Amino acid sequence: MSPTQPETPPPTAATLLQQRSTARSADATAGVKNLQQLIQLRWTAVIGQVLTIEMAHYSLGLVLPVREMLLVVGCLALFNVVSLLRLRMGRPVRNVELFLALLIDVAVLTVQLYLSGGTSNPFVFLYLLQITLGAVLLRGAYIWTIVAITVACFAALAEYHLPLALPQDLDQGLSSLYMLGLLVCFVLNATLVMVFITRIHRNLRERDARLAAARRRRVEEEHIVRMGLLASGAAHELGTPLSTLAVILGDWQHDKRLLGDAALREEIAEMQTQVQRCKSIVSGILLSAGETRGEASTQTTVCTFVDALAQEWRDTRSMPRFEYENHFGADTPMVSDTTLQQMVFNVLDNARDASPAWVRLSAARQDDSLRITVTDAGPGFSADMLSRLGTPYQSTKNRPGGGLGLYLVLNVARTLGGGVTARNRAEGGAEVTIDLPLAAIALRTQAH
Repeated sequence: MSPTQPETPPPTAATLLQQRSTARSADATAGVKNLQQLIQLRWTAVIGQVLTIEMAHYSLGLVLPVREMLLVVGCLALFNVVSLLRLRMGRPVRNVELFLALLIDVAVLTVQLYLSGGTSNPFVFLYLLQITLGAVLLRGAYIWTIVAITVACFAALAEYHLPLALPQDLDQGLSSLYMLGLLVCFVLNATLVMVFITRIHRNLRERDARLAAARRRRVEEEHIVRMGLLASGAAHELGTPLSTLAVILGDWQHDKRLLGDAALREEIAEMQTQVQRCKSIVSGILLSAGETRGEASTQTTVCTFVDALAQEWRDTRSMPRFEYENHFGADTPMVSDTTLQQMVFNVLDNARDASPAWVRLSAARQDDSLRITVTDAGPGFSADMLSRLGTPYQSTKNRPGGGLGLYLVLNVARTLGGGVTARNRAEGGAEVTIDLPLAAIALRTQAH
């Protein structure tokens, strides 16, 4: 078969399950932050109710059941302490918990209004704040349930409440106690809506950003799978002609008619070296895809692995100046991995393309990680490329399909729990640094 671009497979049940799990995780994280906002709002309500009771009863001389109203405030404060302990458990906060928390707030407000005049109390419009919070925090039937419950509470308070000796002298303007209470209620509603709804919207935007990042990561992983299928198919197709070329070159090397030409013998030897390099690349592609061509992984050490990697790259590339430094220090056992080797080769090849005269490779230990740094003397990265490091098809080579090298390097490093950084040097050229946790390298290589 020909190595054509494979069709994008339809999402599997596992993929759909992963998508739902990601969405639930993002919702749960947003739920934790939204519960924090409700707790802060409830502390504001506790302080506000205490101050309002004190001012209405002791300063304005209104007759109120102070003991009962303060008992309700105490219950609200106790519930808030329980909510705070629940938050510190670190468990995800579901939509139903936010719904129940809002119901408690509606119930407390209803009891306080019942004890202080019912719908004749200007603070009855605080129900609008509860509805607004429900519309922002909740979804589906929960929103309309909050609306229905608040409407029912309002209707019940119109019939059942303790009287409040508050004159309804609306024509007195701001001299009217009712109008002053209405103004305070309006200011409270406006302020709390502005402050807390803004914070809640920020939480929801962060949740949407996390979902978008998860979707982008999934698309990138699917893209890697498609490229892996294409590369694997191409590697299988190239295997036979490369083997044929190797056999023909071997026959030429023993052909008496060609032995007398020293230049031709040198060219045949160079061709054999390049064919062997191609076969090694094909083997690396198949090994990365979970297949093998007979080359087994071998037990080695970090220093030996990096030394051999540098030597092989030097032997198979024409490079006037190639500097190699190994400052890793005390050696660490590992199993050699063709995927890691090919990853470093990609960065070295990119550096050679940008700087044909000089490239430097260095290896060092950084805490518990292997740090590999590739430096060149080329033109460096553009600001746009640095801002989109690792994005596929970002290349300065202006050729179709270019720009996949760093993209694949970054994804391999990220899979191992490491990272890739790039920068432009002050003295000119670019520097790419690969950090790989030593434990992850050992774990991954042992899996092979």
